[in-house]
Amino acid sequence: MSSTFEFEELSNARLIVDAIYKGGTAGNASDEPLTKIFNVGVSGGFRKSGSVKPWAINYVLLTSSMSDLDWPDYLDLRNGLFFYFGDNKTPGNGLHDTHLKGNLILKTCFDKLSRDDLENIPPFFIFTKGDEGRDTVFRGLAVPGALAYESTDNLIAIWKTSGATRYQNYKAVFTILDINEIKREWISDLENGNRFTSNTPKVYSDWVKKKIYKPLISEKSIEYRTKDQQIPQNESDIRFIKIIYDYFNSDINDEYDFERCAAEIVKLMDKNVISIDVTRRTVDGGRDGIGQYSIGSSENAIEVEFAMEAKLWKINSGVGVKHTSRVISRLKHRQFGILVTTSFVSKQAYKEITDDGHPIIIISAVDILKILKQNGITGIRKLNSWLSQF
Repeated sequence: MSSTFEFEELSNARLIVDAIYKGGTAGNASDEPLTKIFNVGVSGGFRKSGSVKPWAINYVLLTSSMSDLDWPDYLDLRNGLFFYFGDNKTPGNGLHDTHLKGNLILKTCFDKLSRDDLENIPPFFIFTKGDEGRDTVFRGLAVPGALAYESTDNLIAIWKTSGATRYQNYKAVFTILDINEIKREWISDLENGNRFTSNTPKVYSDWVKKKIYKPLISEKSIEYRTKDQQIPQNESDIRFIKIIYDYFNSDINDEYDFERCAAEIVKLMDKNVISIDVTRRTVDGGRDGIGQYSIGSSENAIEVEFAMEAKLWKINSGVGVKHTSRVISRLKHRQFGILVTTSFVSKQAYKEITDDGHPIIIISAVDILKILKQNGITGIRKLNSWLSQF
């Protein structure tokens, strides 16, 4: 169970990963909890200590509501990664001309990362919105970039369209370092311009001195997901999945077209998926697609074959043992499988897959939703435009 610190005790509260820091109840900006811990402003996704010009930033707080459909920040707990969108979220500004200079901070830090000038990159503290009021949750100490990403993929500019106007924003990758608690004394050291003291976390020093990424990796604590964990829980997200189902369950389109859609979803999920050949109707051997997955760097990569099966089902109709057993039975030696469904996998079927260690990735309705949103397919208009290719 996560620790919770009441608003009245924040000035002395410990900074612990996944702890909840309660907001006040006055009903104004004084309720902001982070200002009781850090010397930063009361609002904005980027909150810095120090100045951008000249470059003298002590640290940066990245805060996220995790609910922006157009710019969906994402916390990958299992791999210790945080995907964060910059602060140019409306037309009218240049990419780096935002009020809080968040995108300029990103550009400067990632430029320094590419030059291995790590000593001049400030630490980042990640916070996400809590369940009530101004409550916030500390997610960890982070640094720009990630070991598994090419330098060109750590920070990318993305085009968006608002009406007839196009504009750009950044998508940045951060590694959350493997440390559970940050000493408050280090925050004071940072604010005084002293980054390396006896209070500095070793994982941070190792990153600065040796460029060692040691992410905070979380092993899965559950073996299978429940129905509620596999399908959306709010009306707008349920409608999103229903539009996909209705699009392929029509006189114009059919389940074969959904197989091609499922293949595209798999490609969006993982950039290492090279190709997926959807099985022709006349030679369907039970697998809706055969794909190739690349492992290793481009110079010495190997390709592994996988099987994909797609199930266009109503959101409350669970995929049962009969259908998952078919996927399992058709896996070849050293091959893995991917099951894509607009619904969920039943408890018994999911448990059989995990208990027996079958190498099958389940992409349920909630996963489809997450994958599409992470790739910019957010609103209904964008979804319909994306679906029109099938």
